[in-house]
Formats: sequence, C-alpha cells, structure tokens
Amino acid sequence: MNNFIFENATKVIFGKGCVKEYLRCLSSHYGPNVLLAYGGGSIKRNGVYDEVYKALRDAGKNIFEFSGIMPNPTYAKVLEGAKLVRENQVDLLLAVGGGSVMDCCKAVSMAAVYQGDLWADFWARPGVVDFEPVPLGMVVTVSGTGSECNGGAVITNEALKIKTGRDYPKCNARFTLMDPAYTFSVPAFQMVSGGFETLSHIMEIYFSAPDKENVSDDIAEALMRGVIRDLRAAIANRKDYAARSNLMWEATMAENRILKLGKQTDFQCHMMEHQLGAYTNCNHGAGLAVLHPAYYRMICNAGVKKFARFAVRVWDIPTENKSREELAHAGVEALADFIKEIGLPVTLRELGITEETPLEEIANSVPLAPGSYGKLTHKDVLAIFRECF
Repeated sequence: MNNFIFENATKVIFGKGCVKEYLRCLSSHYGPNVLLAYGGGSIKRNGVYDEVYKALRDAGKNIFEFSGIMPNPTYAKVLEGAKLVRENQVDLLLAVGGGSVMDCCKAVSMAAVYQGDLWADFWARPGVVDFEPVPLGMVVTVSGTGSECNGGAVITNEALKIKTGRDYPKCNARFTLMDPAYTFSVPAFQMVSGGFETLSHIMEIYFSAPDKENVSDDIAEALMRGVIRDLRAAIANRKDYAARSNLMWEATMAENRILKLGKQTDFQCHMMEHQLGAYTNCNHGAGLAVLHPAYYRMICNAGVKKFARFAVRVWDIPTENKSREELAHAGVEALADFIKEIGLPVTLRELGITEETPLEEIANSVPLAPGSYGKLTHKDVLAIFRECF
C-alpha cells in the first residue's frame, strides 16, 4: 500500500432511538444557541423535526432555524447560513438531513468565521484552514453521500456554473447521530439513487492505483457486494431494517476516508456529473448511474486487471473460457444491467437534458482527474456525454 495519514474526528452514534437518547447530552457540551438546519421540510412531516426540537429544548437551547437547503446546495445559500450564524451568535450548527444539508453546513461553519472570500480561497482552489470553524453536529435522515463522517462539501457556484467539492478535516462533524429508521420515509427513487451514489464512491476509489492486492481494495469489494445485496433487499421491502441499516453504514464506510488509505482514487465520473449538475441541477446519484457504464467502457482496457477482478469478485462472473479483457467488459455490463434492474435512468434525456443543453461547453468545463486509468481529454468527456444522450 502507498503511504498515508489517517484522521477522522467524528463521534458516531448509530441505531434506533439514538437521537432521543443522546442528542440532549451531546448538545449540552456547547453554548446555548443552536442553528437547526434542514432542507425542504420533510422532517416536519415525518416526525424527525419534533424529536430533534424536543431534545434541544430539553437541553435548554435557544433554537434558530436555517431551512430550505436545496439539493446541490449553492454558495448563495452558504452565505445566507453564515449570516444567520453571526447574527445569532450560534454555538452549534446542527445539520438534519442528507448530504446536501450536511455539505452546506460544513461550508457555513467556515464562512461564518472566515473574513475573506470563502469560495476563492477554499473552493476555487484548495486552502489551509488555519482557524476553527463553528462546531457542527449531524442527524442523518438520508444515506448515500457519506458526508456525515468526513469534512467534504460539494457546493455549486451558480454565477460561475461550477460545482466543486473539497474535504477539510476541520469541517468534520463533532458528532453524528444515525438512526436507520429515519430513512424509511425517504421516497423510493431517492433511496435508490443514494444507494447507487454509495456504490459510485466505492468504485471511484477502487478503480485506481495501486493494482496489487491491498487492504483498501479488499474492503471495497466487500462493501460493493453489500450495497448490491442491500439495495435489492430494500427495494423488495422498504421497511427492511437490516438492509436500510447496512446501506446507511455502507455509505459512511465509503466516504469516511478508510477506503482511500493508500489509494490514488479516480473520481473522474464525479467531475463529469458535478458539471452536468452545475448546468442542469440534475439528481447526483441518477447522473452518476447514467455516466458510469459509458465511462468504464472507455477506460476498461486501460485498467483491465482491476476490471476483471471486479467482474469475478463483485459480480461472480465465471472465468471459464473468458480472456481477461472479456471478463473486464462483462463486469462493466453487469454494472449497467444492475442500474437498469434498480430503476435508475440510463440516458441523459431521462435527467431532463435536451438538445439545447450545451454539452460541449459542459464537457470543456470538466476538471480532468489525474487518477483515471484512461487519462481522459475533454473530447473524451464529450464523447461520453453523447453516448449517454
């Protein structure tokens, strides 16, 4: 394995009833003012809001609200949240929701303290966080992104049409509460797209150097098999607690930095989807589902050893009478078949992208990831978009 430094400071409390049991005590370690952040209001319909609010009230907190955080959170929304933190002298940011809410709050925790241009200094390019962001806690209601256990935040600058993710360890939540039962009310499509996003994260790490046997790849293979199994089970029975709890923890394991240890990582497919999202606001997990098979068909021969291993160890494809190249491509097609099986889109048209969408402009805006087996050009990215159209 390559050299690495590992750090993860987030305390995780996982299981049924964890919010009711632990949030009051956890929040008592911070000052009196809490900013309760959430999305479109589904937590008020499914009872999560009431449970969280009561725990904070029982802890004697003054509660201020930051609502309306959208999928693909914008930089403007980040600045709105930062203003609320400063005006109300907030001591603890509590993000209640999925990846969009969590990502937005990480950026808010920095923007509320930083005196300069946060986008220019930390998202347009990597920066050094030499200050303490506002303390952050999380209550996960939608699994998929793994944002609950890292410092990563993907933010869209609408004015610049750029969607960028950065991971700053100081933005890790101090604590994360994960009750799998909270995910039962998530719409089926959102559950499936979140599960596929988890699979995508694992594949983006797996399909990269080193290619010799290593611990990170061993764990990745087990997790990929688990996500496939658990997505099938959760689709068959949306109240299958074992499947939903597994999917929740698999999402965390995919992005808590453990899988990345000693790995180069790829994330080229994410870069392509991010820019599609910046221009069209398409669903992230669904966009990844459309792009992955086409991308992997293009780079498969360049990473043939790893793709053949993927076919055998993840999809159980028999090796008899198959060359390594045939196995590798069979693994990619097994992935494409699985995407159809779970009902995710397979074309850009299904994401609402039309002939008027400036695909060439979007392709030219995509950052080219150095870890990719294929070492794509912008012409390659455009070819992938056109194949998916």
